Amino acid sequence: MSSAIDAFAAAQVGGATEFKEDLNNILMCPDCKEFPPNLVEEFSSGDMVCDSCGLVVGDRIIDTRSEWRTFSNDDQNNDDPSRVGEGPNLLLEGSQLETTIAFDGGKGSRNLSHTQNKLSKDKATSNLLSAYREIGNLCDSINAGKVVSDSAKHIFKLVDDAKVLKGKSQEAIVAGCIFIACRHNNVPRTFREIFSLTRISKKEIGRVFKQLEAFLSKLDPAVVQSQSSNAAYTAKGSTTADELCARYCSQLWFKNPQKMEKVSRELAGKTASVPDLAGRSPLSVAAACIYFASHLLGDIRTSKEIARVAGVSDGTIRTAYRFLWNARDTLVDPAWIVNGQGSMEKLPTP
Repeated sequence: MSSAIDAFAAAQVGGATEFKEDLNNILMCPDCKEFPPNLVEEFSSGDMVCDSCGLVVGDRIIDTRSEWRTFSNDDQNNDDPSRVGEGPNLLLEGSQLETTIAFDGGKGSRNLSHTQNKLSKDKATSNLLSAYREIGNLCDSINAGKVVSDSAKHIFKLVDDAKVLKGKSQEAIVAGCIFIACRHNNVPRTFREIFSLTRISKKEIGRVFKQLEAFLSKLDPAVVQSQSSNAAYTAKGSTTADELCARYCSQLWFKNPQKMEKVSRELAGKTASVPDLAGRSPLSVAAACIYFASHLLGDIRTSKEIARVAGVSDGTIRTAYRFLWNARDTLVDPAWIVNGQGSMEKLPTP
């Protein structure tokens, strides 16, 4: 304290000495002169007060505590750990940040909420929110994940902003966006799975899908890039059989799912050399490969069990399996059945 007083006195006497803050300056109560000082910051009044005698030794102090900006838990007995409000939704362009009057059951708040909704209700935003909600629900029902959901919402926003596909059913557009998002993010989902989620005809969804692909192909790649995917949109072929094998194997609860998936996927990749399987649905080929691999490795699943998962008939699986069995000598890799893990004799005769 004395060094600070000496520095201040020298500045007053000399008059020309430049003032510099002395970091050794310690604030203490002039009455108590306690060291270390027993001072308390009262942020409610903005004063620094001596806790021993109550003397105010400083004023206009700055409140350095955290400032909570959300009040969602005001009516509860716990603190809200948020320092800011809800993050903006880029798909709504910040329109959700406007003030909304909530309805708490009282007559006054009910009238205010009703009036505010009538004045500020945006039909376009309401339609977008409805479509986003539907996309999220449909993606959850097929376990497509958040990446596909965000990508489908981004595609729907592009379509809505460009005002294309006017007159088309929103449900058909949503289904088309999800189907394109699944292909774009390498999440194998068949057209039949997407179609089963809607009440729209298969022809209508197929027509909307073609129009969506044509629309996205004409856009600038930088515009098509979504928040979840940095890759530009490129049209892709149908889902292949080897991509479906991984999903179907995980739902059939094999003892060694990794081994079964590896064998069935490699087998599906070799089916291009079987002329009789050319033009057949990837669903039936994938189901037949899993049926073949399950018997080859001794972890048997019946055709009805596999048909229930793949969504095809067991007769279709047996027909495709017959073609695989006829070409078994060229399709089976000896590495699959080493160390007694499998045998060609276990394959049933069709």
